[in-house]
Amino acid sequence: MSKTLMAAAPGTQTDFLPLEGTDYVEFYVGNAKQAAHFYKTAFGFQSLAYAGPETGVKDRASYAIRQNKLTFVLTTPLRANNPMADHIYKHGDGVKVLALRVPDATQAWKETTSRGGKSYMEPTRLKDDQGEVVLSGIHTYGDTIHLFVERKNYKGAFMPGFTEWKTVYNPTSTGLQYVDHCVGNVGWGQMNKWVGFYEEVLGFRNILSFDDKDISTEYSALMSKVMSNGNGFVKFPINEPAEGRKKSQVEEYLDFYDGEGCQHVALATNNIIETVTTLRDRGVEFLKVPTSYYDEVLDRVGHIDEDLAPLRELGILIDRDDEGYLLQIFTRPVEDRPTLFFEIIQRKGAKSFGKGNFKALFEAIEREQELRGNL
Repeated sequence: MSKTLMAAAPGTQTDFLPLEGTDYVEFYVGNAKQAAHFYKTAFGFQSLAYAGPETGVKDRASYAIRQNKLTFVLTTPLRANNPMADHIYKHGDGVKVLALRVPDATQAWKETTSRGGKSYMEPTRLKDDQGEVVLSGIHTYGDTIHLFVERKNYKGAFMPGFTEWKTVYNPTSTGLQYVDHCVGNVGWGQMNKWVGFYEEVLGFRNILSFDDKDISTEYSALMSKVMSNGNGFVKFPINEPAEGRKKSQVEEYLDFYDGEGCQHVALATNNIIETVTTLRDRGVEFLKVPTSYYDEVLDRVGHIDEDLAPLRELGILIDRDDEGYLLQIFTRPVEDRPTLFFEIIQRKGAKSFGKGNFKALFEAIEREQELRGNL
C-alpha cells in the first residue's frame, strides 16, 4: 500500500469499522471465462482461483485473477432464473461486489447493521483444508454489495469453494498495484442520502466535495462527494447528475445501467507512463483530450518529475493539490453499454481526485456521448 495513501488519515480508536483495504472487486458478467481472458490479456492479471461445478459450486462459474494487491473476480450464472442472470440482463456486465478486508467480519456486520445497514449476508464461515474465511455483507446503492472479508485464518489461493487455477497462459503484469478508489453513480437527489449512509453505517467521512460549478461544461454537470474510511485505505466518491443543457455522463450511465451502480474503479500504478503504454499496446482504449490541454498545463500544476512529451502522447492528465501532484487517465467504457470504465492513477503526493482536469475530461466524455447519440 502506498505511503501516500497510508498517511492519508490516522486511524482512531473510535473507528468502529476498521478496514484493511479492498479485498476484491467482483463483476457479474455474461461470460466469465472470456472476461477473465480479457483482463489477463489487456490488463495484465494472472490466474488465481476458480469456482464452479467442478468445485461443488453448481449455480455459477467464478474466475479469480490477481495482479500485485489487486484482485478481480469474474462470475457468470450457469442457468437462467437466477438472481445473477437477472442482474446481467438488467445492468449488463458490471460491478456487483466491492469486498472490504476486515479483521472481524462478524463484528463488521453487527456494527453496520445496528446502524441501519440492510443485511445482505449474515456472518458465514467457509472452511476447507487451508483454513477458514468469514464473510458478511450489506447492501449499498442500487444492486451493489459490500462484503466484509476476514481471511486471517486462511492460507489457500483465494477462499473455500475455489481451487487454485493454474494456466499456461499468464501474461506479464502491466504494473497495476491496488484499488485506489471506486466511484458510484446515484440518481437525482440521492447523493446526500448515500453520503449519510457511508457516514452513519460505515463511519466514513466526507473529505472532498464538488458541485456543479466545479464539474460542468457547456452542456452537462454533475456533483460529487468523496467518502473515506478512518485510515484512508478505502475511498468511495459518490456522483449524482446536476441540471445541464444536455444529458450528463451520470445520466447516460443511469439510463444504460438501468439504475445506480459502480461507474469506475481507479487502479493505482507506480509508473503511469509504462503502465498506460503497455495497456494501450494490449488493446485498452483511452479517452483522449485535445493536445492543447498540454500547452498550459505546467503553468497550472508547476514542476513535475516526468517529461511532458510521453504524457501528451498518451493523453495522461496532470493535477496538483497542497500535498503534491497526480497523473491520471480514463479508459473508454469496457462494455458495449456506456457504463463501467477504469481510471489509471499515479499519486506523487496528491490525495485529491483531479479537480483541475474535470473540464477537459468531461468534454472528452461528451465527445464520446455525441458519437453514441446520447448527449
